[in-house]
This record gives sequence, C-alpha cells and structure tokens, in this order.
Amino acid sequence: MDEQTSERRNQNSQFLEVTLREFQLTDVEDFFVWASDDRVTAWSRRYTFTNKEDVLAFMEKTVLRHPWMRAICLEGRPVGEISVTRHMDERQCSAELGYMLASQYWGRGIMTEAVKLVLGTIFGDMEGLERLEANVLVQNVGSQKVLEKAGFTKEGILKKYLILKGKISDIVMYSFIPTDN
Repeated sequence: MDEQTSERRNQNSQFLEVTLREFQLTDVEDFFVWASDDRVTAWSRRYTFTNKEDVLAFMEKTVLRHPWMRAICLEGRPVGEISVTRHMDERQCSAELGYMLASQYWGRGIMTEAVKLVLGTIFGDMEGLERLEANVLVQNVGSQKVLEKAGFTKEGILKKYLILKGKISDIVMYSFIPTDN
C-alpha cells in the first residue's frame, strides 16, 4: 500500500504532515513510546508494555501480521498506530477501528487526520465493507471528539458492554457508513 498523507496546520500556523504506512521492525523504539505509557494504554484492551523485548515480540507476532494496521507518522516518524479489524462472524460487512497516539501529541488534531486518511481508503481496501465502527469508553472524551470531527455518528451508549482490564465498562458506539455521509 502506498503511504497516505495529510497536511494540517498546527497552532503555530505550521503544516504538520500526517502519514500512514505499514509498520517495520525498526519501528520498535517509537512503538515503545506509546505502548509503555499508562495514559495511552488506559483506554485500550492492551496492557502497558514494560520492556522493548516484549514490544518486539508483539510486533513480530501481532502487528506485522495484522491485515490492516498502520503507523501514524508525523514528519515521517511513528507517533501512534491505527488499525481496522474485520469482523469474522455474521458481521463480515463491518469492521472495528482502533488507534493509539503517543500522549505528547494529544490535542493537536493528528489522530483526527489519521482517521480521515483511513476513511479515504478503507472502503476500497476491504471488499464488501459497509460499516466501520469504533467502541470508545464513556470516559474517553478525547477519542469521542476525534471520531465526531472525522465524521462518525454516535449511535449510543452500550452499558456494561465489556470487561476491560478486569473492570466492567460502558462504551459509546460510533459508526461510519459511507452512504450516510
């Protein structure tokens, strides 16, 4: 897949180049930055990594084998990840969006741009995809804003929907259906 690119003006009126590309094992140092940050992983099903060896093993076993996981790059350097995972049951026409961004980049519009880049290609990349959904913890207001700015529709709150790190959690269900937009 070719690299996807978006430019966004930051608070200092400079353009930030946001790109998506496939991960490489050489990204392990950058991946460790957000994967080892409790503030980032608090919103994820994934636990916080404590060493680079485990991150490397995770990248080899999971990241590089994932059908659609990309590095979110700022000026060419990975600062986060974004993935689309197809449902493999009766919901095969839908997929789930997931993402993480290093905390030092929060609030700059980078994730919103990355999500928009995904929306620009994913329905062509995944044959038969009709719906992209995102499940966000009710407390994760920042992620909800990202999805709304990117054009997702808030469908509602699913109470006691999942157990996340041993705690029963409510989530907000978002969807993007291209024919609705």
